[in-house]
Amino acid sequence: MLEDLDVAAIDYAARFSSAGRAERAELRERFVAFCLPFAGRMARRYRGRGEAVEDLEQVARLGLVKAIDRYDPQRGSFTAYAVITISGEIKRHFRDRTWGVHVPRRVQDLSLEVGHATALLTGESSRRPTAAELAAHLRVPETAVLEALESSAGYNPASLNAPAGAEGTAELGDLMGDVDAELEAVDDKVTVAGLLLRLPARERRMLAMRFYGNLTQAEIAAELNISQMHVSRLLSRALGWLREAMLSDRLPRWEGTDSPSDGHSLRITVAEDGGVRTVRISGEIDRDTAGRVRTSLRQAVAGAERLVVDLSAVPLVDAAGVAALVDAASACAVAEAGLSLRGAQPYVAQILGLSGLQCLLADDPPGGSR
Repeated sequence: MLEDLDVAAIDYAARFSSAGRAERAELRERFVAFCLPFAGRMARRYRGRGEAVEDLEQVARLGLVKAIDRYDPQRGSFTAYAVITISGEIKRHFRDRTWGVHVPRRVQDLSLEVGHATALLTGESSRRPTAAELAAHLRVPETAVLEALESSAGYNPASLNAPAGAEGTAELGDLMGDVDAELEAVDDKVTVAGLLLRLPARERRMLAMRFYGNLTQAEIAAELNISQMHVSRLLSRALGWLREAMLSDRLPRWEGTDSPSDGHSLRITVAEDGGVRTVRISGEIDRDTAGRVRTSLRQAVAGAERLVVDLSAVPLVDAAGVAALVDAASACAVAEAGLSLRGAQPYVAQILGLSGLQCLLADDPPGGSR
C-alpha cells in the first residue's frame, strides 16, 4: 500500500504540474480521497489517549491535505513526508488542545515519550519502571524525567467542583484550604517592628540574636562580653516593655536609661561658655517632641557664635527629629554660627549619617566654626 501511495503521489504531481486550474482541483480532490485511509490509520495510532478517534481523524486529514499541498517529488518519498506532517499535526493538537494546564512544549513531548517508555518497560519487566530506568531508556537526565512525570498531572487536572465523598454533598474544593492563622498576627508583627526601633541599640541587638539568630543566653553573653545573668535581666526587661507597649495606647516609660524615654517626655538644658552655647537634650526626638526641639534650637542659635547639641542622652531620633536638626543647621548657616552634634549614640549617629548630617557629628567639638 505504501508503494502504491508513492507511485500515486508521483503520478499526481506529474499531472498536476501540467493541468489547468479546474483540472488541478479535480486531481487534488481525487488524490486526497485516495489517501484518506492512510490518514485514518495514522490517527488510530493515537487512540486511547483521552481524545475521540473522530477528532483525531479530522486532525490527521488536515495534516494530509497540508502534506499534499506542500509535496515536492524532487525531495523524496511522499509517504515519509506525509507521516511526518500528519504526526506533527496530531502532536500539535494534543499539545494545544488537550492539556488542562499550560506546560512547555519540550515537557509535553517528553511526557508522551515517558508514557510510551513506561508501557514498554512495564511489559518487559512486569513492574513499573523507576525514573532512573526511564532516563536510561530515553537517554535524558533523570531530572527531566521527573519533571515530565510531575507535569503529566496537568494534562487532565481534577475539577474543584467535582463531588467528594460517597453522598456527593460536598465538592473537592471544599476540602482544600483553611483559615491562615498567621494572617491574624500581621498587625502584631507590624506593631512590634515599630516598637523595636524605640529600644536602645543593645537591647535590639540582643533580641535579634536571641529570636532571629537562635543564640543562647550564654552565647549572647560571650558575644557582648557581659554575664549571662545580665543578659537574662536585659532580655526580661525588654520583653516586658514590649508586652506593656503592645497592650497600651501610650508608650510606657523605659527604665533602661537615666533620662525619661516614654516617647513624650523630654528635657532640654542650655549652657554657655565663652561664646559656645551647648544644648543638652535628654529623651527621644520623635514626632511628638520634634516641635519643641526645633523651637529650643532656634532660640539657642540667636546670638551664639557656636552651637553644640549634646545628643549623648538621646536613644532615638526619627524622621521628624532629623528634620528638626536639619532646621537647626539651616538656622546656624543664616546666623553664620558654627554647629556640632556631639555624643550621638551609634544608632542615632547612623541615622544622622544617612540623613546627610555626618559632617556635623563630633565626639568633642573642635574650636572654631564648621
